[in-house]
Amino acid sequence: MTDTDVVVVGAGLSGLVTATELVARGRRVTLLDAEPAGALGGQAWWSFGGLLLVDSPEQRRLGVRDSPDLALADWLASADFAEGADRGEGPDRNGYAWAQAYVELAAGELRPWLRAKGVRWFPLVQWAERGGHATHGRGNTVPRFHVTWGTGPAILEPFVRAARDARAAGTLDVRFRRRVTDLLTVGGAVVGVRADVLADDAPGRGRPSSREVVGEEQVTAEAVVVATGGIGANHELVCSLWPRAAGRLPQDLLSGVPDSTDGVVLDRAAAAGAAIVHTDRMWHYPEGLPMQPPVWSRHGVRILPGPSALWLDADGHRLPAPLFPGFDALGALMHLTEHGHEHSWFVLNRAVMVKEFAFSGSDMNPDLTGKSVRQLLKRVTSGATPVVEFAKTSPDFVWADDVAGLAAGMNALTGTSQISASALAEVVAARDAAVTAGGDPQIEEIRRARSYVVDRRMRVAEPAPLTRPEDGPLLAVRLRALTRKTLGGLHTDVTGRVLRPDGEVLPGLWAVGEAAGFGGGGIHGSRSLEGTFLGGCLLTGRVVGRAI
Repeated sequence: MTDTDVVVVGAGLSGLVTATELVARGRRVTLLDAEPAGALGGQAWWSFGGLLLVDSPEQRRLGVRDSPDLALADWLASADFAEGADRGEGPDRNGYAWAQAYVELAAGELRPWLRAKGVRWFPLVQWAERGGHATHGRGNTVPRFHVTWGTGPAILEPFVRAARDARAAGTLDVRFRRRVTDLLTVGGAVVGVRADVLADDAPGRGRPSSREVVGEEQVTAEAVVVATGGIGANHELVCSLWPRAAGRLPQDLLSGVPDSTDGVVLDRAAAAGAAIVHTDRMWHYPEGLPMQPPVWSRHGVRILPGPSALWLDADGHRLPAPLFPGFDALGALMHLTEHGHEHSWFVLNRAVMVKEFAFSGSDMNPDLTGKSVRQLLKRVTSGATPVVEFAKTSPDFVWADDVAGLAAGMNALTGTSQISASALAEVVAARDAAVTAGGDPQIEEIRRARSYVVDRRMRVAEPAPLTRPEDGPLLAVRLRALTRKTLGGLHTDVTGRVLRPDGEVLPGLWAVGEAAGFGGGGIHGSRSLEGTFLGGCLLTGRVVGRAI
């Protein structure tokens, strides 16, 4: 006789979806999380709430022609799965199958399923990243990034509500401050978990919590589900796994995830016999800024840029086409790490910043998170954006009235002489001349972007010289690498069962969300289409919650 039917380890989005799906089917579930109750929902609470949906009513109203076939073709072009994946062979066979399942869900039941739970979307579908990297596919060929009205907290809300209702009814046992230290095994099967009981602590959502151990407990179960996320806060591990062909990550990394995203339970699963695959596949961002004030350790926030700023490396050289802002963040990061750059720069002017810069995250978008039409209209009409407010105090925003002053300010910030004023003037002058003379692929992409009504109205400035006086002053923003997602994880089959290194099922163990590489140990292959991280948590939680 077990203590419970299923133990779910991790109370983020994927864990909540799994637990509430199981409870709805009459299963007894124990949900464990190392953090306090105030952190319920995990990383998803901090997210922008973007979901990749396919052929949605929102897309159709904007004249966007999408289809499952086109979405899958875009996915596969970006993923670059290993040979044989489409035939159910090779290391990417399960990732490929999960990719097909995601597109099917995104084009079918995902939107009505969430809508029935009260979730709604901002009507203007975004184009969060356009892709275009020469060696890694085309990215999204149409806009698919649907921002949830209420951002990440609004996606979590129906599952948090269901979990609380189940807890009140006695069908879901939720235990906070439990940090799993071992998976219990008998005869090669996982039969439960051992966990440290941590001291009560309530530092606030996302803030580091105490790891003082005050006890220990075991929970036996028919099945254990790992839903603990990735490794983004474990910088030593992230740097050790970064692909050698891409150089090295900067030493001064920022964290896009709370401290608890450390990958410890993944190691415990491996010790119990689980296979972890594709560990060198990651999705980190080069457009990070230190958060002011920070919530978690090395807290960073990401700029979501439009396409108009010049993107320069630490030496002031322009990144090669098509590594323009908002096109291929991972490609840009790998270019920078291959060449040993510790940071990079956006060079633009105030008018472009107001029109094109946004921040990712629920906390940095109070209008969307608070579902305030009034605040949203104020942002659009007055230019009073969160970025504008952030720029007033951030030392990483360097302002100047001319290019020489800008170069001097950039060097003063870094304490180097890496930026040549004359070379920077040449780069800016060439870009500005191309606005009328043509011949610059970035200017061509800006004009192409403005053919989409949403970008023209709210995301992409009309091409103009950066040095036009009425659009000044000039601005340089120092950007740092920001950890976010790991694309590999526990190797699972198409139902979410964890596999051993020999490919056989490890009885009793399942995995969901980022811990499973969002499905199959690598649903995204080498790189992802934006909007599939939260969606991957929803997909895997739903599948596993209905399969156990």
